[in-house]
Amino acid sequence: MADNAEAACKHTPFEPWQHAVSEAFVPLEVRSIAAADTPPFRGSLHTTSLGKLQFSEVAGRQVHVQRTPRTIKRSDPGMIKVGLQRAGTGILTQHDRETILTPGDFAIYDTSTPYDLHFTGDFNMLVLMFPRNLFRFGTTELQTMAARRIRGSTGVGTLVSPFLRNLHGTAMTQSVTSSRDLEDGVINLLESALHTETSTPTTAVTEATLLTQAKGFIETHLGDIALGTTMVATHHHVSTRHLQKTFEEDGATVAGWIRYRRLEKCRRDLADPALRSENIGTICARFGLVNSSHFSKLFKETYGISPRAFREESYPR
Repeated sequence: MADNAEAACKHTPFEPWQHAVSEAFVPLEVRSIAAADTPPFRGSLHTTSLGKLQFSEVAGRQVHVQRTPRTIKRSDPGMIKVGLQRAGTGILTQHDRETILTPGDFAIYDTSTPYDLHFTGDFNMLVLMFPRNLFRFGTTELQTMAARRIRGSTGVGTLVSPFLRNLHGTAMTQSVTSSRDLEDGVINLLESALHTETSTPTTAVTEATLLTQAKGFIETHLGDIALGTTMVATHHHVSTRHLQKTFEEDGATVAGWIRYRRLEKCRRDLADPALRSENIGTICARFGLVNSSHFSKLFKETYGISPRAFREESYPR
């Protein structure tokens, strides 16, 4: 079911709207850029959630929104936002890259890094927000992909844009069953659109492309106990040294990334009430961690809590 914790405000004056926007997302600095003789500001905000996916429809007029170092210091939950322009024009800036969004277009941005959103007229934007760890992209890839316009009228954007609008509309008006498969499907679709947009039109495999492809391969083979640096390198026709260097430049190792993604998948399933009847050994084996004792040790070293205790905290009896 769509979460019942839905926030809504309609035809709201600027100050309460300003506060509601920061409360719904992350701390933000929001100011009006309207001239003194313009009609009074009226904005709206509607928010609902599907599992870890939060959808918000935001409307207003002539505002400048900033995620600054000061607001990041106040709270940095590590979220990714997808801004889908529904009406009006939005200007998004992050990592010294500026993109103009018109109706149907969308772009991603990272709440852990400063960004600006500028709306010079009336606007309506659909914002999807989710934890950064749902993405398989690393820091370097996110910097490459942030604030890049994905057109809603061409390519993969023609699939993603209406899909997000329809999913949001359904979640707001009907009962929708939230599941990890739904979350994965949404994230995979976004990743496909971003990868297509940032891929270079050349037969040579760039470092960024290799990293994205390798992580995609890893994601779909987590259950294979043979998954490792050699297997990934062989599949992509590169040396293990080259592959390792590519990952290290992104702040990870191949083995470390595989371990991280396996643990994250296990943690997700351990917290899923629908999988409550499955024992811990079955869950960790599903993602290639066949030694349950070793898995428990890794889990506790990584998250500071045993798998059993984590599961009990996630849905106490």
